[in-house]
Amino acid sequence: MEPDYEFREVEERLAREWVDTERWAAPRLPSSDKRYVVTMFPYPSGDMHMGHVEVFSIHDALARFSRMRGFSVLSPLGFDAFGLPAENAAIKRGINPKEWTYANIAQLKSSAQRLGCSFDWSRSFATCDPSFYKWNQWFFLRFFERGLAYRERAPVNWCPNDKTVLANEQVIAGRCERCDAVVTKRWLTQWFFRTTDYADRLIDDLAINVGWSERLKMLQRNWIGRSEGAEVRFDIEGESEPVTVFTTRPDTLWGATFFVLAPEHPLCDRLARGTEYEGRLASFRAKVESLTEIDRTSTERAKKGIWLGKHATNPVTGEAIPIWAADYVLMDYGTGAVMAVPAHDQRDFEFARSYDLPVRVAIQPASGALDPSTMDAAYLGEGVMVGSGTFDGTPSDRSVAAVTQWLEQEGRGRHAVNYRLRDWLISRQRYWGTPIPIVHCAACGEVPVPEEELPVTLPDDVDFAPTGEQSPLAGAHEWVNVRCPKCGADAHRDTDTMDTFVDSSWYFHRYLDAHNDEEPFAREVDDAWMAIDQYTGGIEHAVLHLIYARFWQKILVDMGMARDPEPFPALLNQGQVTMGAKRMSKSRGNLVDPTKAFERYGADALRLYILFSGPPDADFDWPEEGVDSIGRVTYPWLQRVWRLVVEAGDAPVTQGATSAGPLIERMHRTIKVVTADYEAFSFNTAIARLMELVNDAYRYKAEPDADAAVLRRVVESVLLLLCPMAPFVTDEAWRRLGHEGSVHDEPWPVFDALLAAEQEVVMIVQVNGRVRDRITVPADVSEDIMVERAFGSDKVREHLGGREPAKVIARPPKLVSLVVATD
Repeated sequence: MEPDYEFREVEERLAREWVDTERWAAPRLPSSDKRYVVTMFPYPSGDMHMGHVEVFSIHDALARFSRMRGFSVLSPLGFDAFGLPAENAAIKRGINPKEWTYANIAQLKSSAQRLGCSFDWSRSFATCDPSFYKWNQWFFLRFFERGLAYRERAPVNWCPNDKTVLANEQVIAGRCERCDAVVTKRWLTQWFFRTTDYADRLIDDLAINVGWSERLKMLQRNWIGRSEGAEVRFDIEGESEPVTVFTTRPDTLWGATFFVLAPEHPLCDRLARGTEYEGRLASFRAKVESLTEIDRTSTERAKKGIWLGKHATNPVTGEAIPIWAADYVLMDYGTGAVMAVPAHDQRDFEFARSYDLPVRVAIQPASGALDPSTMDAAYLGEGVMVGSGTFDGTPSDRSVAAVTQWLEQEGRGRHAVNYRLRDWLISRQRYWGTPIPIVHCAACGEVPVPEEELPVTLPDDVDFAPTGEQSPLAGAHEWVNVRCPKCGADAHRDTDTMDTFVDSSWYFHRYLDAHNDEEPFAREVDDAWMAIDQYTGGIEHAVLHLIYARFWQKILVDMGMARDPEPFPALLNQGQVTMGAKRMSKSRGNLVDPTKAFERYGADALRLYILFSGPPDADFDWPEEGVDSIGRVTYPWLQRVWRLVVEAGDAPVTQGATSAGPLIERMHRTIKVVTADYEAFSFNTAIARLMELVNDAYRYKAEPDADAAVLRRVVESVLLLLCPMAPFVTDEAWRRLGHEGSVHDEPWPVFDALLAAEQEVVMIVQVNGRVRDRITVPADVSEDIMVERAFGSDKVREHLGGREPAKVIARPPKLVSLVVATD
C-alpha cells in the first residue's frame, strides 16, 4: 500500500493493543440486547490452518457487525484440547501430551489474535485444564445419580490402530472417523450415557431450531431414526423367557418362516452350548468379526449364517420356526433379533434362497401375482393381507394398526417406537482425557469419588503408549490404588477416560462463567446469555457434536440448571477450504500456510479473500498459485481504499453530505444492500457491492466539480461497512481521517429510504426462457408498461417471429417472460 500504511506495523500494534486492553471483553451480564455468538472451538493440533481462517473470519464479521448495531456481544474462544491426536503426537515425540497441547494452544491463540479476531480472551480455557474437567467429573456424578450414566458389558466398536473403543457416531462406513482404520467388534465393559432416554425430545425439539438448514435437521432425524411399529414376543425352545423383536410390519407376521439372531447375541451361546453347534458358532463368529458393519449389511454381498439347532414359536401361527445366527443382523440395532419374512424383506429373501428356507406371502398386491416359488425378489409394496386368518383382505393402509391392536389384546405384543440411536459410549482406553470419577470396590461395587475430592487429575508419570483393552492409566499404580470412599477397603480407580465429545457438549455454558470455582456456571449468567444467538461450525459435526450437545442441554434443563431446551437455535455451517477438490491436510501435502499470507499481504487481505470466495456454506477450492492469489484480488483493492482515504483526509469532517447527488444515492443503496448481505451471511456479495461503490467514488473524484465533503462521506461509509471484515486497515484509516475514536466504536450506518430507493432498474425480457433483451425501466413500473416495453423491443420481436405468446409473465420491475409455441 502507500508508504505511510505499513500493514505489518499496524496489524501487530492493533492486535497487541486489543489483547492488552481486553478490548473485546464482554460484561458478566449483558448491558443491552445481547448477542451470544460462538464458533465451534478448535482442536489445537498445530498452528492455524485455512479452515480456521475461514470460520474465524465469518464468525468475527458477525460479532463485529452485531456490536456496531448496538448489541451487547459475547464472542469467546477456548480450546478442545483432550484427545487422540495430541496423545499420539506426544507418544511419537516422547513427551507428555500436556506439553505438546499447551504449546499448540499458545501458537493457535497467537495466530487468532494476529488475524484480528475480536474474541473475549478473558473467558478462554482449554478442556485439559483441571479447572474445566473438574466439572466434567461433577456432571458425570450427577448423571450417575440420575441413572443416566451406567456401566455394562456390551459389543463395542474397536479401533485397532488407536486401540480404543468408539461410539457409533465415530464410525463412518465401517472405519474410524479419525484414523480411517477398519473398525471391529469386541465385548467390553464400558460406560454409557442414556441418550436414548431423550430420543423423542431430540427429534421433536428440532422444530425450535429455526436457524438450521433442512438438510441438517434431516441428518439428525435420520441418525436418531425413530420408527413406529410393534414389539412381538417369540417363545424360544428351552428358554423360560421369550425374546422380543421389533418390527415396523407386524402385518407380515404370518409370513415369518424363520428367526434370526445377531451372532454376538448372548442367546446364541445358550442355544448352542454343549451341542454340535457350539464349535460352528465360534468359527462363524470369528469370520463375522473380520467384517465391517457396511460389509454385513451390504446388498451386494451374499448373506451368511448357521442354524443353531433350536426353534422359536411364531406367536400368530403357533408354528415352530428354525433359529439362525446370520451376519446381516447387528447386535446394536433393535434387540439383535429379527423375525424373518423373506417374501417381504429383501435381506431375508436372499438369505432364504441361499439356505433353501420357505418363503410365504403375507401381503398380496392387487394383481394377485405373487407366487413364492417363482419370486426373484421380496415384495415391499402395498396390497392386502393373505394367509393371515381373520385378517385376510385387510388393506395395507389399515393392516399395521389393526394387527398391533390385536397383538396387545392377545398379550403377544404391543405398540412400540424404535430408534436407530444408541446410548452414547463414553469410555476410552487412552490417557489424554478426563478421568472417570468412579472407584471400584469388591464389596461396594461402583462408588462415586466424593465431590470434595474433585478434580481427579491425570498423573504425569505414565507410559502413554496404549496397551490394548486397558488404558495406560492402569499402569499408574500409585494413582490407581486407593481406598474405597464408602467402606475404606482396598479399591482401585476406574482407568478409562471420557470421550472428548463430553467436553464439547457443554463448553459454551462454561464460557459464561469461566472462572467460577463453586459451580460449572451460575444460573443467573446462563439465563442472561443463553441460548446462543449464532453458532458457526462445519457440517461434519451434524451428528457427533450436535446430538451430544443437544442431549446434554436437555439434561441441564431437567436438572434445573438451564432454561432453554435447545442450545443453538441458529447455526451456520461453513464449507471446507480445499485444494484440488480435496480437503487440506498435512498427510496430503496440500496445506496453505496462513502465516505466508500474513507476512506478504496482511490479515485484512486474507480475511477478505476468504470471505469473497463465495457463500460461506459452499466449499472453496484454493487456487494452485497459493497465497499469491490474494495479491491479485483483495490486496490491490485495499490499496485503492487506502488511497481514497489519503486523498479524502484533507476534506472537512462532516456529519453527512447535504447534497443528494448520484454518488450519495449510490452510497445509501449500498448501505441498504450490504446491511442485508451481512444479515444473510452473504459476505462475498457485500464485498462486491463495496468494490462497486469504491469504483464510483474514483469516477466521482475525477469529475471537475467533485465535492470533497461528498467524497469524504462516501469514504467514511465504505470504512464503516467494511470494518467487520477488515478490522485493521479500517481502524487505521478512520484515525487517518482525523477521528479520535476507533471505527469499531461507531454505530452501523443507517440508510435514507428515499435516497436508497432505486430510480431505475434493468428489466430482463425472456423468450422461452432465454434472455433476449435488457431494458431500463422506472423502479415503480407497472405490469402493463413492462409488457408494452417488452413488445416494443426489436430484439424481442425478432425472436417472436410474428407469433403470439401463449403466456406472458410479468414480475415487476425486473422480469418479463414470454412463452411461445415451438415448431
